[in-house]
Amino acid sequence: MSAPFYRVIKGNFVIKGKEPDGDSVRFIANNPNLYEELHRSYRIELSRDRSVQLRFEGIDAPEVHYGRDAQILGDKARDRLLDLMGFKNIIFTGNRVESTDPDRRPGAILSKAADANGRPVSYIFLDEDAAQLEDAEWIRVEDKRLKKTINYQMIQDGNAYYTVYTSTPLSHQKLLRKVATQARTDKLGIWAEDATNEFELEDKTSITVPNGQLILPKLFRRCIDYLKAVDKGFDGNLKDWLISISSGSRNENDRVVVSNSMELKLSDLIKQRNNKIVFQADLLDITFVEK
Repeated sequence: MSAPFYRVIKGNFVIKGKEPDGDSVRFIANNPNLYEELHRSYRIELSRDRSVQLRFEGIDAPEVHYGRDAQILGDKARDRLLDLMGFKNIIFTGNRVESTDPDRRPGAILSKAADANGRPVSYIFLDEDAAQLEDAEWIRVEDKRLKKTINYQMIQDGNAYYTVYTSTPLSHQKLLRKVATQARTDKLGIWAEDATNEFELEDKTSITVPNGQLILPKLFRRCIDYLKAVDKGFDGNLKDWLISISSGSRNENDRVVVSNSMELKLSDLIKQRNNKIVFQADLLDITFVEK
């Protein structure tokens, strides 16, 4: 069971010259040495400006740029996140931020580990909530504090999907699932458009901007990679492709725990007939196994 203890790392969130999206921005720690005590810290690499890409704990927002592909509501989720973080008057060239007011926002992340791609998995705090935290301290994140995170707000407003991993403490899963359930009941944001449980996959236009169906971003990424494989000659459906890469160097057939009991593979949850795909699980009942 994952413990709800996280390390406080203070610094600045930066977006100028970057390509932020709805569940990740870059962060420059005041003291980068604090990363060293995080699980899998060896995967974290600072860029030239000393920033690192974050992965926001507990959420997955519609894609703004997965390669050249994007989802509907991706830009809306990104813009809402940046607004919550206090960035104003943002000018983009494509997905790149050319200017913003201010250039950076001071705040803090709470993290205990980096993911397989070297991104610190983080809760985000700003302003007074960040000021109350002490740099380098390990703290227990209880419900009251979790509700103050940007992560929680993105789920509450329906701007991001509830997406948790086995590394997410069970107490956090419970609270985030509860607020996601309410957002879905109220059909806020993504929940007014979500088609994950049953959607058509004819080609990329089925799930990309401007008129594609909205599905869970992780599943969107798998579908895009599958369609690329089809273009290169793969002969089979999405389920076949997921199974085919299960033993490869890049295994995208994620392990998933359903209803906190049964562990399956992502391919086990997919039923396909011709171009219709049915996802056979409630999105709020699944937990991805951290790689």
